[in-house]
Amino acid sequence: MAEFMNGGAQAGVSGGTPPAFGARKLLFVGTGAIGVMFMPMWVNWVRTAYPDIELRCVVTRSAERFVTRAALTAFAGADVLQDVWSDEPETGARHVELAHWPDAIVVHPATFNFVGRLALGVADTPVLLALQCTGAPIGIAPALPPGGVGSPAYRQHAETLERRSNVVVVPPQPGFSVTTGRMDASVATPLPEVFRAVEDLRTQPRGEAATATAGSPQGNAR
Repeated sequence: MAEFMNGGAQAGVSGGTPPAFGARKLLFVGTGAIGVMFMPMWVNWVRTAYPDIELRCVVTRSAERFVTRAALTAFAGADVLQDVWSDEPETGARHVELAHWPDAIVVHPATFNFVGRLALGVADTPVLLALQCTGAPIGIAPALPPGGVGSPAYRQHAETLERRSNVVVVPPQPGFSVTTGRMDASVATPLPEVFRAVEDLRTQPRGEAATATAGSPQGNAR
């Protein structure tokens, strides 16, 4: 546990210049992996490194086992939404707003379950429905239990998401498992690396990249 905690803390306070990131409206989604406990730290990093970004945060119900919306609100400076359908009447549609408002979306960390449901087209929560419908670039940072990264099901779901023109799956890194006590889990890649991947996707969408390659002398020579 100590090694896992220290790794997350060091990632959050590491120095250096933040990566270029041109999006100005960011939707930050946290799901129910234990690494979501670091989400307040990452929110603080985003607001410090990119003061011009307008940030909205959403957590899944399972994420609230490890982090509270009260803690996140203190760092985000705005209300943090829970990824559930409201029981109260609403004048708008939350999933439509979440799909159309952001310039970029990051899911950090993304559980095995979330990755699978997104890949299968499940849309039974506001965030999942928004991600199925948005045109904004989406960065997915999986966090998986021991054995998860080699699972045929996970690999199939990750490959399915990578085929979407607006999605990039940033592979997880080896990490400490609080269950086994060994370095056999896969933790979400630090947020700056996810930002780099999303910015690459945002500035040169895969469709444009393919068109440019096809029109180049190298592409014509194939």
